Amino acid sequence: MARGTSPTLRKRRLVTELRRLREQAALTIEEVGERLECSASKISRIETGRVGVTPRDVRDMLAAYGASPEVLAELVELAREARRKAWWDEFGDIAPGRYVGFEAEAESARTYQGLMIPGLLQHEGYTRALIEAVLPDAPPGEVDRRVQLRTARQALLHDEEPLRLHAVIDEAALRRLVGGRDVLLDQLRKLTEVGRLDNVTIQVAPFARGAHAALTGAFVLLAFPDRSDPAVVYLENAGGDVYAEKASDIATYSEVFTRLVEASLDPADSAAFVERVARELRG
Repeated sequence: MARGTSPTLRKRRLVTELRRLREQAALTIEEVGERLECSASKISRIETGRVGVTPRDVRDMLAAYGASPEVLAELVELAREARRKAWWDEFGDIAPGRYVGFEAEAESARTYQGLMIPGLLQHEGYTRALIEAVLPDAPPGEVDRRVQLRTARQALLHDEEPLRLHAVIDEAALRRLVGGRDVLLDQLRKLTEVGRLDNVTIQVAPFARGAHAALTGAFVLLAFPDRSDPAVVYLENAGGDVYAEKASDIATYSEVFTRLVEASLDPADSAAFVERVARELRG
């Protein structure tokens, strides 16, 4: 699927508009449920994106809200787009929630990783070793599919209108022997190669600089080309995926990233640092 056509982002935009129009009509979720002869919980699940919304649902809801024919036509089409299949649907059982859909349409990504190399920068051997360590009981076929998904996502960096990626990587991630010495050397070479792309900026947060603003954990801050789509912060942990979308959350993580960048090596010194770690590994 081409960039700019992510159903995930279309669905997010749709449910945001449906909620806004309901509030504009001064209707509660319960009142909408009564008018449409459905449960209030269905309306709530639609507005929070927990269930899909059909074009018919949209027509019924907008009729209750007194929306104009123009708005009706626009949102019904948005509902159709939100239901279309995407290339990552075949990985739906292993893809990290809505993240791949958001990433596919993002204009830029700012990320910090303290324990591993960011997924978009991983070498295949590193990805495989990492998955096998984190999911030791996963069958070989699932490991292969997870590697395939991560590799497919990396095409975003080489698109005609590529994703702009700014990654800050902790020294710990560069030195951890994921997959062993040879695998890590391949990974460090890939960092050097990808770091030469005009749309990729890589910085290292070295031990010698001490504490920094992102020690609380890894995050990804995604921004989109259409300013009607607010930025989103993605936080991944063992308990599940978290998406922070409030303006205050975006401001907080943007400030954290700015401070992190200032505390890290600049891109040129970071590239030299990566090469130094590789030389040490080679002995």
